[in-house]
Amino acid sequence: MTAAPQGTTEPRASLRRDVSGPALLAGLVCVAVSFSGPLVVVLAAAKAGQLTPDQTASWIWAVSIGSGLSCLLLSWRTRTPVIAAWSTPGAALLVTSLGEYPYREAVGAFLVSSVAVTLFGVTGLFGRLIRAVPVGIVNAMLAGILFSFGAGIFTSLKAAPVLVLGSFAAFLAARRFVPRYAVPVALLAGALLAAATVGLPLQFGQGGPVRPELTVPQFSWAAMVGLALPLTIVALASQNAPGLGVMRASGYEPDDRLLIGAIGGFSVLLAPFGSPGVNLAAITAAICTSPESHPDPRRRYVAGMSTGVLYILIGSFAGVLVSLFTGLPAALIAVVAGTALLASFQGSLAGATADEYGRDGAVVTFLATASGMTLYGIGSAFWGLLFGVATHLVLQTGRTRKG
Repeated sequence: MTAAPQGTTEPRASLRRDVSGPALLAGLVCVAVSFSGPLVVVLAAAKAGQLTPDQTASWIWAVSIGSGLSCLLLSWRTRTPVIAAWSTPGAALLVTSLGEYPYREAVGAFLVSSVAVTLFGVTGLFGRLIRAVPVGIVNAMLAGILFSFGAGIFTSLKAAPVLVLGSFAAFLAARRFVPRYAVPVALLAGALLAAATVGLPLQFGQGGPVRPELTVPQFSWAAMVGLALPLTIVALASQNAPGLGVMRASGYEPDDRLLIGAIGGFSVLLAPFGSPGVNLAAITAAICTSPESHPDPRRRYVAGMSTGVLYILIGSFAGVLVSLFTGLPAALIAVVAGTALLASFQGSLAGATADEYGRDGAVVTFLATASGMTLYGIGSAFWGLLFGVATHLVLQTGRTRKG
């Protein structure tokens, strides 16, 4: 299966003719998945950083607008289904580290990370960076970040066993029969069980559009090393690289300089409004690049455009989402966040231990990152990466790879 090569002069069909029901539905499902599980992780990070409701709404507005503009404009420009989203692993990183820095310093780190991602994209350094750090260590760092979320499913059992077990069972059933809808099903089942057991005090808040809150960034070395560096690595290695892989696996030939550079540019503009960054999506991208969105690969770009429009519309009313989701019980948030990140954790853990040659460094990286340690004001993700690379260099330098 191949798509029209990018940059050809082949006549393009009109958008009106290319629009189809399955493509529009794919966009709707993509956005629904993004705003169910991953949004809960963002809210958990905002709570950890003690953000105000207005700052949280501005954050969601910024990542939604950035994702929407990226999907809409790049899908139209390239005639391929380009799907962007905020980084769920990046948000997971912020859950454990955002509270360690003043908010202005965190925004400064967001800005620096976005600039770095943009430069790596437009200069072509992205591929070289990915090859510099063993892939097993990068995967181990991500697995360490995500570990607490998976464990949170079971540590929340004591507080609300019926809610957690019921929601998790619904997730497993949906994962078995309708895997695309597994996380929304878990959220719906959990909400119903919460209403029947511990209560569900939903607050719909104000229904007006979000008024973005501009924050003047402040820069510190601690935030650069503890936030900006891990966010950059996660964005490039754990988001953009798989995102490009999904597109290539679907028969497209994405221009990584254009896509990563443009999406990074949107992230730079929106960082002062609270956006930690927008990246190429992987899991949700597969929804729009698959044959289910349209049998003709040349017409699937409509799914990307519809995703973008929905991101912008929903993100513009982020205050309603914040008020709605903050009424969810902590146990429900834990189980939905955990199930939403289960596939990412599984893939990262498998990738971390796949190569026996670098397994020692990967294990050290995972343990240090999962420990949640803080040293000199710098979070565990950086130290896990540092200790893992050091272990790899000490044990493997000069040795010949077996096989």
